[in-house]
Amino acid sequence: MRETLAGMITALALIPEVISFSVVAGVDPKVSLFASVVLCLALSVMGGRPAMVTAAAGSVALVIGPMVHQHGAQYILPAVLLAGVIQILFGALGMARLMRFIPQAVMTGFVNALGILIFFAQVPHFWSKSPLIVGLFVLTLLIVLWAPRYIKSIPSPLIAIVVLTLFTVTSGQLLPTVGDEGSIGGGLPGITQMLVPLNLHTLSIIWPCALSIAFVGLMESLLTAKLVDELTATPSSKRRESMGLGVANIMAGFFGGIAGCAMIGQTIVNVEMGKGRSRVSTLAAGLVLLLLVTALSEVMAKIPMAVLAGIMAIVAVKTFNWHSIQPSSVKGAPIAETLVMLVTVAATVSTGNLAIGVLGGILAMVIMPARIKHRHARAETPSPDPEK
Repeated sequence: MRETLAGMITALALIPEVISFSVVAGVDPKVSLFASVVLCLALSVMGGRPAMVTAAAGSVALVIGPMVHQHGAQYILPAVLLAGVIQILFGALGMARLMRFIPQAVMTGFVNALGILIFFAQVPHFWSKSPLIVGLFVLTLLIVLWAPRYIKSIPSPLIAIVVLTLFTVTSGQLLPTVGDEGSIGGGLPGITQMLVPLNLHTLSIIWPCALSIAFVGLMESLLTAKLVDELTATPSSKRRESMGLGVANIMAGFFGGIAGCAMIGQTIVNVEMGKGRSRVSTLAAGLVLLLLVTALSEVMAKIPMAVLAGIMAIVAVKTFNWHSIQPSSVKGAPIAETLVMLVTVAATVSTGNLAIGVLGGILAMVIMPARIKHRHARAETPSPDPEK
């Protein structure tokens, strides 16, 4: 029961970010929603990290968007298929093991940057809005934080969504809702048609995008898997996750038309807030999302955005590693590690691209220690005696 309820709140937490993905990638929201259903269900079975949520993610949208704007949406399918093949090869060749060499400072910066990005993505939904919207946002925070003291059998985010949605619907208040973010209803889509010829010209257009989709997706999924390993104190198969992601993206390309990867915010909702630990939670999330975008699309459309923003704001706070910025921790940590963490945060937040942030952090880890050692060596070198 707990796993199923965790999946329910995870599905609801997926909706706003998946719709935002559509805007960035330049595709219809229905495309991203159905692709997310395919990704979530497929990785629930084939993935190497139980309880990790995979869907159409913003980091993948960032690399698909420029190709769509320049060449058109018809090139998405071949790019996604090529990316899926690359990810399968990455896992089959055992290259996923390289993730174990990512330094802890980079991991901390990755997590902190995600917390910041998740929080600021919610700000437009409540900042400088009407008192009622701000009130709903605050009420959501109070319910999510206080309800677990009295009700332990139902996840508090689900309580907040149901209670506050019923309030807004029955009171007749006109507020921004999920339905205002984009069209989400309709039946199941058919198989995505290949609209471009598979020749060298198409390959010349799609290969840079396919490589970006493959490696951004792999990096975010494997880093998130590593984080969930630490949160749950359980192991995962990075090789299986890489290969599963590739297969799932190929399936999502044919049945939905877009690619995706692990979503750390929604994974935190599932693992930390919903206490999901098994594949049942993500399987439930995929099935509930499918139900929401088909039979219950009108009900889902009435959920106030301020409520979802409140839930995701708490997710952001829980994601951020507050221990890493405590004065005692900063004072006791090596200067190089603190600088690498800050570089990772700055690179990720400034670009909105998790892969660039992680690569920036690794580059800083290579460069900064040498510079710091050089500076210390210069400081320790005695100055020449003027009398000599």
